Amino acid sequence: MTGTTTLVEELLETVRAGRHTAVPDVVRRLDAAGRKAVLPRLKELRKEVRGWGADGRWEEQWEAQRALRVAGAGCHTGAAAAAAWIGSRELAGWGRHTVDGVLEVLADRDTAWLGDLAQRLAERPAVAEEEFRLVHTLVARSGCAVPTTEGYLRGWTREMTDRRLVERLRSDPQTPVLVPYVLELTETPDRLTWSVGPEAPTHWPTALKTLADEGVIDRAVLVDGCVARLLRGGRARDLRFPLALLQLVGSTDEERRKRIPDWLGMVADAPSPVAAHAQEVLAELALDGGLPVRDLAEMSGSVLFRPEKKLVRAQLPLLGKVLRRDPGAAEELLPVVTDAFGHEDTAIQERALKLVGRHLSDVPDARVREELAGAAQLLSPVHRVAAAEVFGTSVAVDAGPYEEVLPPVPELRPVAPAPATVAELVEDLVALARHPDESVEDFERALDGVVRHAHRDREALAAAVREAFPGAYWLEGRDHVSQGSDGIFTVLAALLGVVRASALDLARRRPTGAPSCAHKALTRAIDARVWEAAWLVATEGPVPFLLATPTRHTGAIEPSVLVERLREYQDAGVEPLPLDFAQALLRVRKGDPSAPEAAARAAALGTRAGARLADWLTADESLSPGLRFAARTGTDHRSGRWWLADRLVVAVRERRAIKEEFPPAFQWLGGAPTEITRGCSGYHWSGLQPLWPAVLPDDRETLAAWLLPSLVGGAEWDQRDAAWGLTALAEADGPAGPAVHLALAVGLGCRHAEDRLTAVDALLVLASRGDLDAALLAERLTPLVVEGTVKPNRLADAARTAAATGAYATVRAVLLGLLPALLTVEQPPRGTGELVAVAAECVERCGGSGEIPGLAETAARAGSAQLVVQARRLSAALGHDTDRAPSEAVEIGH
Repeated sequence: MTGTTTLVEELLETVRAGRHTAVPDVVRRLDAAGRKAVLPRLKELRKEVRGWGADGRWEEQWEAQRALRVAGAGCHTGAAAAAAWIGSRELAGWGRHTVDGVLEVLADRDTAWLGDLAQRLAERPAVAEEEFRLVHTLVARSGCAVPTTEGYLRGWTREMTDRRLVERLRSDPQTPVLVPYVLELTETPDRLTWSVGPEAPTHWPTALKTLADEGVIDRAVLVDGCVARLLRGGRARDLRFPLALLQLVGSTDEERRKRIPDWLGMVADAPSPVAAHAQEVLAELALDGGLPVRDLAEMSGSVLFRPEKKLVRAQLPLLGKVLRRDPGAAEELLPVVTDAFGHEDTAIQERALKLVGRHLSDVPDARVREELAGAAQLLSPVHRVAAAEVFGTSVAVDAGPYEEVLPPVPELRPVAPAPATVAELVEDLVALARHPDESVEDFERALDGVVRHAHRDREALAAAVREAFPGAYWLEGRDHVSQGSDGIFTVLAALLGVVRASALDLARRRPTGAPSCAHKALTRAIDARVWEAAWLVATEGPVPFLLATPTRHTGAIEPSVLVERLREYQDAGVEPLPLDFAQALLRVRKGDPSAPEAAARAAALGTRAGARLADWLTADESLSPGLRFAARTGTDHRSGRWWLADRLVVAVRERRAIKEEFPPAFQWLGGAPTEITRGCSGYHWSGLQPLWPAVLPDDRETLAAWLLPSLVGGAEWDQRDAAWGLTALAEADGPAGPAVHLALAVGLGCRHAEDRLTAVDALLVLASRGDLDAALLAERLTPLVVEGTVKPNRLADAARTAAATGAYATVRAVLLGLLPALLTVEQPPRGTGELVAVAAECVERCGGSGEIPGLAETAARAGSAQLVVQARRLSAALGHDTDRAPSEAVEIGH
């Protein structure tokens, strides 16, 4: 017993000293009773070590945790308990340092126990992936079934990938078992998506094809797995590997015919590269006579409905070849061809019309011919003369009065009052913890609720918070000041005494200086308000509630509500908090019809705060900074371009009210004149980012100026979600001037389609509110398109999307204002033809007239380039009579 006790103490001392490589030797000398006896002591030591970080003993903590992991693995007698210890989050982080030690202390366990442990660890994603060697070795020692969990599969692909990929896969007996399961993964492992050529030694598709040729892997299994994965769909990134593998492995004619329904499903719904491969497979079958006409018709309907012009252009010649070989198929195929009559590309319309014209005589059924003729009304007016020649009749056009369709004006949603009880407040706080990307409404209601309930019954609130958030990260010695706040949780930490009131007081008063980045300034303003509220709670201040809590979802406050809040402050004998009151002034709706009356009531309060509110409501001075573009002093060495983000200059003007009366956190809005340029990358991550627009909900020109760098990042670089702020700009109050229209212009040219869609929504909302100036937007777009910040094809996509909602006149006004600058230059920007096509579509829909500089000259050029063809189309559309009777038919020859 004495020897066991000595070994227990030796093990504990070894672990405490962090000598993890020495642990296996001590564990090996302990018998079963000794291992069982030391376990409770190891658990106590683990709790102790967990707190070493708060004392700054980081390195000691790390070393001890490594040793703890090895010791606990060797002392647990049950596989479930051992897996829980080895895979715990705080210990698993040291896996690569401790794998050998863990394997050594488990060397004496029986194979069944090791197999059980291996399976349990394989079910822990982090352990199975990051410590694949540990789990793999346990599987090999035990001879248990190969795990097929996602973590194990990812770890296996990572472990296999090096310059000896083929050799390692060939020699690993698990390869035939794991490859089919890898193909089933929804998210393809990174190593399998690396952009390397087929000749590279790390190219997985080539390696697997080699093994299939050698018979190591069943080729049919690969084909089945690839087809099944492609059919399930998903992100293009995740389908790249199975598509490349399928193309390399290939498929026989029999395999292709057996899978016709699968190819049809891919060609209809899969991402473009997958659909293109399925189209090629089906096309080969069709030309070889292996694809029934009914299936070809289904395939064609799917392809002609897709937006990719490349696929549509490839489908029409295929149909032409089949119809030449089998004229009897015309009755079933030509109605599908007419689906292309409504395509946005008039060149595709023309090809489809010619195809129908060549084979119309092969359709004996008069009803089908009548149906084909009826589809001609989908054609652009530029093709209706040719359509009349094909069908031998006039093309009826519904020429009723045009009506612009815009979305309804968004309503300002009221913000619910703060939670009435502590229980309701805590429920909201828990919801915020689970969903940290908080909305303005959720954050502000919670912040005001904490202040209110801390004022009413601090002890009850503190007790409820402690119970709801045991062991929360923001309670464990976290610094809530120097690196920014943790939002509402900094206030809760102050409530529970975790943050010193003196530190919060210094933070809220901290000078900011001129910001190099407005996004940091917006975050700093929110942080300062949080620190102020936390300081209030920590010092048990007399303020009963917050003034800046919004009354509308945009962050705005009704003037009458703010006056009433000041009256309650006056009755309670308390003064406003500086940051809270400054934010309330920035949020109050100065343009509200009730503002003049509210200003008079505020002045009648006879308080300094009332006078400030009255002055603010009646002042005409705007906070909007000036915007200009710096001279071109250099270019990007890779592209020769002048980046807009580097040339955008925000000129902050001095504002008396800001300079004299606002606290430091808001001084950047006008405390001193300054110019800001080249100080912001446009990309930021902050948990407080969704709250930025609510700092300035009544001044969207100012807000637009500060959000522009993020938008530019979405247009000039590869940033996603860059246009998120445009929705707030469209719904905010205040004039929509040059900054708002510049932000919208950049948003319409963002690289990613989802960002452009957000910009389209903002454009339509502005138009529905009567705030869109089409001429100003065209003016802002012109230099962006000419210099290349906004690509014409991206802008055309956005414009086409907006027009398709029914806003043809709105889009027409913008494009007709933009086109002169593009058509009068010696070399129009690439993609200008797409913009002209959208403009022509809009004019054809809603009418238009007048001359566009450069249009006639462009239309008069020889050739069939898209720009020339669409210029002719737009020129013809501008010459149409827009006052036709509703049922008038346009006679276009016989």
